[in-house]
Amino acid sequence: MTVAVLSYDGRHLLEIVLPSLARQRFRDFEVVVVDNGSSDGTAAWLAEHWPQVRVIELPENVGVTRALNVCATAGEGELVGIFNNDLELDPACLGELVSALDAHADAGWAGAKLLDFHQRDVIDGAGDVFTWAATGGRRGHGERDDGQYDEPRAIFGACGGAALYRRSALETVGPFDDAFFAFYEDIDWDVRAQLAGFSCRYVPTATVYHMGSATIGRGLTDFTRYHLWRNTLWIVAKDLPLGAIVRHAPQLVLGQVTNLAVAWWDRKLDIWWQVWRDALRAMPGVLRKRRAVQARRRISLATLDRLVGPDGGLTEPPTV
Repeated sequence: MTVAVLSYDGRHLLEIVLPSLARQRFRDFEVVVVDNGSSDGTAAWLAEHWPQVRVIELPENVGVTRALNVCATAGEGELVGIFNNDLELDPACLGELVSALDAHADAGWAGAKLLDFHQRDVIDGAGDVFTWAATGGRRGHGERDDGQYDEPRAIFGACGGAALYRRSALETVGPFDDAFFAFYEDIDWDVRAQLAGFSCRYVPTATVYHMGSATIGRGLTDFTRYHLWRNTLWIVAKDLPLGAIVRHAPQLVLGQVTNLAVAWWDRKLDIWWQVWRDALRAMPGVLRKRRAVQARRRISLATLDRLVGPDGGLTEPPTV
């Protein structure tokens, strides 16, 4: 099993996540750090302080999504863990994720329970969800942790920065779409994996403490707006079956109207226009990808309807 940690100018963050990996009770794994063009001496620091860690040093920042694909293809073995650098893993985390996939042969990937690093009784995410407004989110984000999400279950998706994947699922579904560059690349992969008939497990006993935006910074920046709004359009155009688009057209339109209203209110209409311009320019390539995504679809529209929603969809694996 391989555990790949994605890092960009995060040497100070590796000082937390790497010791937490060293404390894991499950021991049968190697650690690979994918250094995404850091300028803070990460590679040299790792060579001095963590010589047992294999480093894949990218010459420049290639974006989150392309770097995630490097993580996904790192190492050998059937299981690949992908973790951001702004995490601390509970000592039982990896073992619980492995056990969940061992117990559910239909599952292609599994996600941890994320708690706030600084306020450890606050939930950062209890599995990822997807709505018919074509938005993704983390279930329970910001809620106080009173055990309301302590039941293991099938869930729509997992945060791409704290998940364990079967390599066979990654190969079948295909890589994260590097055209996304950043944001929603994990939601896009979740949609494609569900369409292909894989299920995802939420594992509440696999706890991760998440600092949140420690690399890119907090707040809704212009960079964040642009990529979220553009990538949403590509998810609709590439991933959603035509029957689902027709059936849920009102919600999908409302989602775009909401983005427009936010852009108008925040005086960011220039970004909104840029989003549509760039999304439409790239549409021929997106539609070519669509053909491959839809050719791999193994679930019915009825099952997809049950998967999508603010509660994370099915509590049992879908029927293909």
